[in-house]
Amino acid sequence: MSGVIGFVGLDQLSLDMAASLLRAGYKVQAFEVQNLLMNEFLKLGGTECFSLREAGKGVAALIVLISHVDQINDIIFGHDSALKGLQKDTVIILHSTILPSHIQKLEKNLREDGLTTSVVDAYVFKATSELLNGKIMVISSGRSDAISKAYPFLSAMSEKLYTFEGETGAGSKTKLVTELLEGIHLIAAVEAISLGVKAGIHPWIIYDIISNAAGNSWVFKNYIPQLLSGNVKYNFLNPFNHKLGIVLDMAKLLTFPLPLLASAHQQLALGSLLGHGDDNTPLGQVWDQVFGVHTADAANAERYNPEELATQITAKSKTVNRVGFIGLGAMGFGMATYLVKSNFCVVGYDVYKPTLTRFESAGGLIGSSPEDVSKGVDVLVVMVTNEAQAESVLFGDLGAVSALPSGASIILSSTVSPAYVIQLERRLQNEGKDLKLVDAPVSGGVKRASMGELTIMAAGSDDALKSAGLILSALSEKLYVIKGGCGAGSGVKMVNQLLAGVHIAASAEAMAFGARLGLSTRMLFDIISNSGATSWMFENRVPHMLDNDYTPYSALDIFVKDLGIVARECSAHKIPLHISTIAHQLFIAGSAAGWGRQDDAGVVKVYETLTGVKVEGKLPALKKEVVLQSLPPEWPVDPINDIHKLNQKNSRTLVVLDDDPTGTQTVHDVEVLTEWSIKSLVEQFRKKPICFYILTNSRALSSEKATVLIKDICNNLCSAAKSVQHIDYTVVLRGDSTLRGHFPEEPDAAVSILGQVDAWILCPFFLQGGRYTIDDIHYVADSDRLVPAGDTEFANDAAFGYKSSNLREWVEEKTAGRIPASSVASISIQLLRKGGPDAVCELLCSLEKGSTCIVNAVSERDMAVFAAGMIQAELKGKSFLCRSAASFVSARIGIISKAPIRPKDLGISKERSGGLIVVGSYVPKTTKQVEELHSQHGHMLKSLEVSVHKVAMKSSEEREEEINRTAEMASVFLAARKDTLIMSSRELITGKTASESLEINFKVSSALVEVVRRITTRPRYILAKGGITSSDLATKALEAKRAKVVGQALAGIPLWELGHESRHPGVPYIVFPGNVGDSKALVEVVRSWAHPLRLSSTKEILINAEKGSYAVGAFNVYNMEGVKAVVSAAEQERSPAILQVRNWFLKIT
Repeated sequence: MSGVIGFVGLDQLSLDMAASLLRAGYKVQAFEVQNLLMNEFLKLGGTECFSLREAGKGVAALIVLISHVDQINDIIFGHDSALKGLQKDTVIILHSTILPSHIQKLEKNLREDGLTTSVVDAYVFKATSELLNGKIMVISSGRSDAISKAYPFLSAMSEKLYTFEGETGAGSKTKLVTELLEGIHLIAAVEAISLGVKAGIHPWIIYDIISNAAGNSWVFKNYIPQLLSGNVKYNFLNPFNHKLGIVLDMAKLLTFPLPLLASAHQQLALGSLLGHGDDNTPLGQVWDQVFGVHTADAANAERYNPEELATQITAKSKTVNRVGFIGLGAMGFGMATYLVKSNFCVVGYDVYKPTLTRFESAGGLIGSSPEDVSKGVDVLVVMVTNEAQAESVLFGDLGAVSALPSGASIILSSTVSPAYVIQLERRLQNEGKDLKLVDAPVSGGVKRASMGELTIMAAGSDDALKSAGLILSALSEKLYVIKGGCGAGSGVKMVNQLLAGVHIAASAEAMAFGARLGLSTRMLFDIISNSGATSWMFENRVPHMLDNDYTPYSALDIFVKDLGIVARECSAHKIPLHISTIAHQLFIAGSAAGWGRQDDAGVVKVYETLTGVKVEGKLPALKKEVVLQSLPPEWPVDPINDIHKLNQKNSRTLVVLDDDPTGTQTVHDVEVLTEWSIKSLVEQFRKKPICFYILTNSRALSSEKATVLIKDICNNLCSAAKSVQHIDYTVVLRGDSTLRGHFPEEPDAAVSILGQVDAWILCPFFLQGGRYTIDDIHYVADSDRLVPAGDTEFANDAAFGYKSSNLREWVEEKTAGRIPASSVASISIQLLRKGGPDAVCELLCSLEKGSTCIVNAVSERDMAVFAAGMIQAELKGKSFLCRSAASFVSARIGIISKAPIRPKDLGISKERSGGLIVVGSYVPKTTKQVEELHSQHGHMLKSLEVSVHKVAMKSSEEREEEINRTAEMASVFLAARKDTLIMSSRELITGKTASESLEINFKVSSALVEVVRRITTRPRYILAKGGITSSDLATKALEAKRAKVVGQALAGIPLWELGHESRHPGVPYIVFPGNVGDSKALVEVVRSWAHPLRLSSTKEILINAEKGSYAVGAFNVYNMEGVKAVVSAAEQERSPAILQVRNWFLKIT
């Protein structure tokens, strides 16, 4: 790297940027008046300049720090300004926090004055996310040419770079949105703690629980400890409030409502008023005056550990013989069935009769009423929607309380107000039956409920908790016992819901405002997720807004109810909670508009409807060349030798379960098994191969059948490995590079047999197919563009369709929220290229057990770097389950690619029969390739079309007739040395459901199998187009049980040699994926494998040329060398030629 970068003005961020530039090989010079900053700069290795003009002399880029608009004239337009010494092609990077309008005005003036044409603004800050914590992030914007010129410098000085092409000011606009969120989050955090204190809950207990729950935000986690400790002073308020005022001013100019921010601003203004100007007043005292609480006193009260308290109480739990359960909704059904699985006798009731039938099928007993299920129980769990329902099932007609035996305990797990729980306990005591109540709201979602992994906040008397302890322990992963008696558990849940609801509404306000500012909402989401403006709800709910997908994981009406509880409690306690009240009104507005049953992220529609903006963020297609050039240079050392050495130490066999045959696209000299008996696997393990494949063809199956299949194979692998000494293995689930297939069903099935691994690795990169993963977005190359995978035809697959191109969001989408996008880790291209294998190993070793991790990659070197790092992690004892495309496998075993294989390489040039080409794939890419084959090579082929309608939708007689007709004609053509194309008709017929579509696919595929099975002529070679087609032909039509991957017929197109047990031993078998190659790929392969040209008459050659619209060369030759030269050239080009041999030459010879 070479070039000089100049700085005008320094701050701490500038020093970090300068250090990165120096490490990247740039020379860096700066002008700064503060000696302390300059001394730090010189220690880094920079050069001091003594004037503004000198700082700009001879630089490729000038980074100008502007913290206030008044600085512009002196720095930019003054007599001795930095611009005086600039070269004409220098790019100016404005490191600024001033308003977008000032930046845009400055850029306009610079252009009009002819001082420069390349201006980029850059908002610089340090990331706070777990992955990028403390690393420099830069948000830049400017015209396309300016961004391209500045990119190398911006990339070198940042760990994460975002660029907005267009007008300048995007960085400043982003800053406005982050400050909006930080302001709202701060006031929400203070309101939450104040409400909790009023409810009698220790503020540190609230903090400890919520900082690990859905109500958490970066502001809550980092500011509340400072607030409770008295470390934040009054002087914090005014500057913070001033920033929020600037955001509101911008909103006013845009006529955009920001009700939550306006409330936060007013609360800060009130705090400023009550602080009386004393800068040293602890901020907590100011808020105590605002909310009428005594937070400091509460924070200084004796602390306890609610998890330890839970452990102590459950250790003394009483035996439970019979459990009643009322409320078998989504959460309740999971909880009740888990208790059944845990060997409790559970009798359940729900008003919805089909649910009772399901519960009975799951092993539970059922009752006819709340009264019925309560007879003879030790513990009754109530999991209904609201207080009215709780009242009805407990005290209404056929209510539970009247039937409960003396001494029974009730666990109330519904989200209700603390006041309701307190009065409920009193009413139960008045029953005179020694009934005990445990206040135990839950959190965690439907999936965790069914797995006994809920978070439960329990409160009540010691006797009540001991009576219910076994049930609470069984249902929870985290159990907190909150002191304070009944109402305390619901109090903590209420505080959590206050924060969660406000954070969802704040996320909607922020994203809508960002859209109004003209920012890319997807990029804005990624930026905020790495900043101090993020929250758990922001990262979890905003993807729903971006996808415009409001499938109700949690309905909007739930927050109408839960924030309604907050509103009633704050009224009862006489505590003003302005921001949560406004959030409540926003949810009410959404419900009134008819969106109550949609996902709670739908609150964003309130802003969209009022203002006309759209938060939905479609990912743009990118210019491939520009994107690839913008990335950091590859890791300088090829890890291939290291991988070979590491594999020798590792000694693990890589077992690739391939969901169709196309996964061998990048390997050679590797065996493929098409059956997986223990005997076959033992035989394979005894060879101690570095890798082998098992063809599962599971993509052609339903999810249920694929799950059973993977479990069966994994069981056999376990058994076979135990029979062979010193064998260890790693399983790779090779899937489609365009994200189709059974995820997460296959990984779930694998770990259920193999055991839990440290992480699932997702790596769909596949260079030969043009599949790239950049910034967690998966792209499919289309000519010179990179198209987000979710916008391609592959995402519309009838069986495996999806919406998300961001792999984090794709994981959440495919797991139905079980694995949130926010929990998915990522290995960035920056880490691969700057940190190398050691950095990969470090990150993998730091992952929590059971994590999911994405691998970004755009080159084979990226893949090799990851593979080397992963092997290092395995050597340290880590275990992984990989879901990958083909490129990962070749990188993992250190394969060195070789040139495509031709017929002469296999010695089959003299085979006399024709080649058989079978096309079953129906994707648009295959259709284009077949059209190109007909256009360019149709005159050399015999084509037979199998009617999809006849073989999939008509009677069995018509199906048989179509199969026999095709097979008989193909046999004749092949025997006549004609390459023969058999394909399914191109109309796409789909079913009403994914299962029906798979069934139609099966019928078409099985018809092609029968056609090939009934062909009586041995083909010279076989080409199968489409993953399912190639698998079925190999295993069913050709009866191959194993094959050897010889190499590739073309990049990304595997070439097998069929095993001796197959119907055609040794026949080359070309596995041509349906979604690989450009439009000419199929014709290129067929031409290279076509039968060698035979001598034809001049008339025949010319007639064929006329039919095919191509030219023919005619040559006069005078000796044998000339004849050989023309024949060789014609064979190489797959083109006919006319030879005229001179008579005198024939006489001589």
